[in-house]
Amino acid sequence: MRAAAIAAAALVFVAAGTVHAVGPEKQLSGVLQAIDERRPDLALQRVEALIAAHPNFRLAHLIRGDLLLARRQPIQTLGNVPKTVPQDKIDGLRAEALSRLRAVRERPNGDLVPRHVLQLNADQAHALVVDSRRSRLYVFQNDGGRPRLVADYYVTLGKNGVEKTLEGDQKTPIGVYHVTANLPRQKLTDFYGSGAFPINYPNAWDRKLGRTGHGIWLHGTPSDTYSRPPRASDGCIVLANTDLDLVAGKVRVGATPVVIADELEWVPAATLEAERKGLSDALEAWRADWESRDTARYLSHYAEKFQSANQDLPAWSAHKRKVNAGKQWIKVGLDRVSMFQYPREKFVVVGFDQDYRSSNLSNVMRKRQYWVREGARWKILYEGGA
Repeated sequence: MRAAAIAAAALVFVAAGTVHAVGPEKQLSGVLQAIDERRPDLALQRVEALIAAHPNFRLAHLIRGDLLLARRQPIQTLGNVPKTVPQDKIDGLRAEALSRLRAVRERPNGDLVPRHVLQLNADQAHALVVDSRRSRLYVFQNDGGRPRLVADYYVTLGKNGVEKTLEGDQKTPIGVYHVTANLPRQKLTDFYGSGAFPINYPNAWDRKLGRTGHGIWLHGTPSDTYSRPPRASDGCIVLANTDLDLVAGKVRVGATPVVIADELEWVPAATLEAERKGLSDALEAWRADWESRDTARYLSHYAEKFQSANQDLPAWSAHKRKVNAGKQWIKVGLDRVSMFQYPREKFVVVGFDQDYRSSNLSNVMRKRQYWVREGARWKILYEGGA
């Protein structure tokens, strides 16, 4: 039997002692490691144990079939099945194998953090970050406002890839979102598996760009399916039911951020800390200058292309000069600050609770700003309610 040929065809990237995965992925890695070591009997034993634990894991069945067939003839490719089986199904399983094994091999060093998550607020116990190119969802725990990787899972995304722009385009959106609801299994059809978590697509930036569509959820798989190919949903983020159940325990409706990116950039924690501090300093300067009632200094924090919901920079400036002229004093408090680098864009989404008090008005609101670099300075590109 040509075990090495199977290993190569299965895209085995697993080296002994380097497996870092969860649940059936760890078992799958053990199967392919045994193939790579030319121990087909051990590989068959392991894959049969995997199937016993997860009988609807189609990829495991495909590998088992290859191992049995390899006893009679050389195997040159993963999924040596009869031509009666649709080729697209086999291609989907091959793509799933590649995605899962690539994630095992390329799991980030524990000293690195994703550039997209600069700061979490106290209510954001966890953050979910999707790397679309790796078909991977990473779960980060809030460690004093900084992200710490605690788990990662294989996911299925849109049939036509990412960057959703139109209703029905079968793409997964790219951006910074949050979970808006928790839909239990009892309220759903079997198609959605063990539950669903809708996210707030389209967000304010999507609407500004004219993007349409709705109903983007994180959800599970039908009861007869363990997992689906990397590109098989209508735009949703789909996890195996066992994985979704684990993620569900870390999701808080209205608070848990969901960042969906093309590909995560992993950087040293010190690099992210420097970026976070620079933006924190800019935010504090904006707050202090607002309190000072020096309107010119306050307005210097706004970018040339600034937009609010219905005002550009000249209109915003005129409005603020008029308002501030009628104040004898202003106090501004900021709390629960979060910061996320927006995928594919140059700006950072900053959210915070704003406690505004003045000589003639007081209010508390959740605010969102987009900060962008203009030359050497951070400046506000957008401002509005969260």
